[in-house]
Amino acid sequence: MSGWVKIAGLGPGDEALVTPEVTAALAEATDVVGYIPYVARISERPGLTLHSSDNRVEIDRSRHALQMAAEGKRVVVVSSGDPGVFAMAAAVFEALENGPAEWRDLQIDVLPGITAMLAASARAGAPMGHDFCAINLSDNLKPWSLIEKRLRLAAQADFSMAFYNPRSKSRPEGFVKTLEVLRDECEPERVILFAHAVSRTDEEMRISTLAEATPDMADMQTVVIVGSSRTRVIERDGAPIIYTPRFTPDEDQG
Repeated sequence: MSGWVKIAGLGPGDEALVTPEVTAALAEATDVVGYIPYVARISERPGLTLHSSDNRVEIDRSRHALQMAAEGKRVVVVSSGDPGVFAMAAAVFEALENGPAEWRDLQIDVLPGITAMLAASARAGAPMGHDFCAINLSDNLKPWSLIEKRLRLAAQADFSMAFYNPRSKSRPEGFVKTLEVLRDECEPERVILFAHAVSRTDEEMRISTLAEATPDMADMQTVVIVGSSRTRVIERDGAPIIYTPRFTPDEDQG
């Protein structure tokens, strides 16, 4: 087949954080497929058709992209951040596995991008400088009971944690429950970073503690990073630096 699909990450928002590999793929594409605000970031040009769709239709979007590629088109499926982190890569492969056999002969590439989690961490310092995990707090595709189990186990294991989709208008109670779980498992002084719209013009970085954190500090444009018990804040003129040491003391390894 002459067509192909490239699943691309557009990064957290600043165009300077889009990789050259993704820029090159977009220059070759005949079609771009994605969620409305992400497709809106793509410049129009002759020979390029933009296909935007609403949220929660990821499988339909993926089937459309694969079918266009099967017809010989060069299709880029766009996500924000990295397409393999709570984004479109898994959806495309789900559609591929359950679709026509001939789709499996397509050239399909995943082009990595800079995640909001990594951009927020870099902006703050290195809060994920030791072991960490990422948890999507949305219960659209999994039950809250599973989210709570993973939160408790991650806190008990003393990971730094990055939370995606912490709080939306349709499910404001999720982050309330998240803070309750953390307060059950962690000390009140635990460092929390609320990183809103990282790398965009309305970026806001807020450092708090678990005791001081409130649900309204987060929304769907916020990545929340909860430090481990070892995470430190270096106060200085200007923005403080958050980092988690690379080592664990011997007394913590028993």
